[in-house]
Amino acid sequence: MDLHEYFEKTKGVGVLATADSSGKVDAAIYARPHVLEDGTLAFIMADRLTHHNLLSNPHAAYLFVETGSISEGHRFFLKKIFEEKNSERMKTMRRSCLCNQEKDADGQDRFLVIFRIEKKLPLVGS
Repeated sequence: MDLHEYFEKTKGVGVLATADSSGKVDAAIYARPHVLEDGTLAFIMADRLTHHNLLSNPHAAYLFVETGSISEGHRFFLKKIFEEKNSERMKTMRRSCLCNQEKDADGQDRFLVIFRIEKKLPLVGS
């Protein structure tokens, strides 16, 4: 499966789950990831709970449910490998014109967080 093509053509809802260093879990709605040339996934995020969790625990899970289905989609088990703060590359990747400011309306920085896919499973089943 070509993930770049899949995420460009497939509409759906994504959830990114993270946990802090003590294991306290958080889940947040996230847009489709950006698929980089090397096959890694990148998300643009504000400096909120998800980003804070990734500072102490690099592992995350991303669940993507395709529009119109309750059983079609994928689960990705991820490990953070790199991040950039307010980078030019991040600005060129944004899909929404509402996000084309360097910082959030509340003044928070934005981060481009890059993950290696450690495991990929279908949404339902193993």
